[in-house]
Amino acid sequence: MFDYETKLAGIEYKVNQVIDENKELKESLLRQTERQEEQKENIKNLNISLNNLKEENKILKLRNTLEEKGDSTEIKLKINQLIRTIDRSLSLLNKIG
Repeated sequence: MFDYETKLAGIEYKVNQVIDENKELKESLLRQTERQEEQKENIKNLNISLNNLKEENKILKLRNTLEEKGDSTEIKLKINQLIRTIDRSLSLLNKIG
C-alpha cells in the first residue's frame, strides 16, 4: 500500500509540474502575442512614414521641376494630383487613428 501512495504522490507532483509549465507557456505566449501586436503597430507606423516620405520626395522633385521648367499647366496638374493623394492619405490616417 505504501508503494501506491508513493507512486500517487509522484504522479501528483509531476501533474503539478506540468500545470505550472503550462501556466508559464501561456504567459510566454501572451507576451509574444503582445510583442507581435506592438511590431504590427510599428510596421504600420513605418509604412505611413514611408508613404509620407515618398510624397515629400515627389513634392521635392516637383519643386525641382518647377525650378528647371516653366510649364505651369503641367506643374499645376501634378500639384493637384499630389494634393489629392495627400488628402486621401490623411483621410486614411484619420480612420486608423
